[in-house]
Amino acid sequence: MNQKPIRVLVVDDHQLIIEGIKSMLQEETDIEFAGGANSMKGALDFVNSQNVDVILLDVNMPEGSGIETTKLLKEKYPEIQILALTMHEDISIITQMVKAGASGYLLKGSNMREIIEAIKAVHGKTRYLSREVQAILMDNLGSGEKDRMLAEPKMVITQREREILNLVAMEMTNAEIANKLFISERTVETHRRNIFTKTQTKSIVALMNYAMKHGLLDRINDV
Repeated sequence: MNQKPIRVLVVDDHQLIIEGIKSMLQEETDIEFAGGANSMKGALDFVNSQNVDVILLDVNMPEGSGIETTKLLKEKYPEIQILALTMHEDISIITQMVKAGASGYLLKGSNMREIIEAIKAVHGKTRYLSREVQAILMDNLGSGEKDRMLAEPKMVITQREREILNLVAMEMTNAEIANKLFISERTVETHRRNIFTKTQTKSIVALMNYAMKHGLLDRINDV
């Protein structure tokens, strides 16, 4: 059975960038250009009405930054993978995007082969940082932080995932969590699946041990 192509939304305030990526993706059989948007509102409107698997997102956006856009998108659509494609090489921007929920970070100027590789990687739930971005991180992080990044490449727990993790620790069902957080059970299940993937655990017991070890349950009583 043929796999459905990866649907990609390109969000950039420069239409030429969108058209350029659209043109390059036309040669791909397993990746499909879903559409383009020039603003945060345009991106949100698009994903509200159409299915998208991966979003290529610039950091500089009208009506709000790419960081804010990433937070909003991951809050509403945790199953969509976000890949930053930007000129920004600042370490603080890179780390803020990753903390906001971006699964990858590329610099504009990356060749099409790398962009394709990154799209496939993040769609497969694997973090992708370009060689240039990795070099920037390595140059700016201390040795302990470098070791932790290399050891735990998928460990980026969002605030919503942390909330759900704490509620799971309280032995709440998906239905109870959905009701408490005003989201659907399907969204809860997606968040739970992402949490297991990111923490590389396969059972609740292993997940709770991981959470306690990494201080993820320190606010459990406040949830």
